[in-house]
Amino acid sequence: MELIQSWRCFDGEQRVYRHDSTSTGTPMEFAVFLPRRALNGEECPTLMFLSGLTCTWENMVSKAGSQRAAAEMGMIIVAPDTSPRGDDVADDDGWDMGKSAGFYLNATQEPWAKHYRMEEYITQELPEILEEHFPIDLSALGITGHSMGGHGALTLAMKNPGLFKSVSAFAPIVNPINCPWGEKAFSGYLGEDRSTWANYDACELLKSRGWKGRILIDQGSADGFLEEQLKPWVFEKACRDEGVDLTLRMHGGYDHSYYCIASFMQDHIAWHYDELV
Repeated sequence: MELIQSWRCFDGEQRVYRHDSTSTGTPMEFAVFLPRRALNGEECPTLMFLSGLTCTWENMVSKAGSQRAAAEMGMIIVAPDTSPRGDDVADDDGWDMGKSAGFYLNATQEPWAKHYRMEEYITQELPEILEEHFPIDLSALGITGHSMGGHGALTLAMKNPGLFKSVSAFAPIVNPINCPWGEKAFSGYLGEDRSTWANYDACELLKSRGWKGRILIDQGSADGFLEEQLKPWVFEKACRDEGVDLTLRMHGGYDHSYYCIASFMQDHIAWHYDELV
């Protein structure tokens, strides 16, 4: 791994690393905030944050305001990138597919299948790297995310309950098989056989796999994507039908931006800390 940036922050360090990924076949970057306890070599609970469409690790690091709360609670925060990148990586003319829009899945269709292996990267390769290089206890690992990253957090947690012990989300795409963003991405990455899409849909995974813990979702009522793309009430019904403990908090006047995330990020860090410790 190559350390490419580091900043002192709340008596800890905010760092950015680059490494060659065996999953994507490309260089990948991820950010990690290390509180003072971690810098002293103490094992810390860890929260992984998955960013949304058009984003990289930098959006979360610079806009979410996570470092102060993480420093106070002694929690490591990891923010991976949203897709593979490079000159030979397939891309799309739209902003909602291709680079910065990996949807945290393993693509099966060309030209995407060669590099778009984000599910494998997030659930297998990255945890191994984190455990090797940082004082992380993988038995105390949670996951959260925003929008497309919220979709990734929910689906990857339900598919990997042995890895992720807690899950939350900000304005997640909860039913991608029935929204324009998901239909476009899944058609391209997974093909036209919609039966394969259910493996990446939080509502469908609740029916097939369930979730034994609690789930926290924050959603702004002024979010311009609420009605067509996000539809949190569909996930709320699925949780109710499957007996899953969901706290869905709707916030008047908040939109889809990081202003909303920054307003409630401390709540999520504290919530994961209580779940993990």
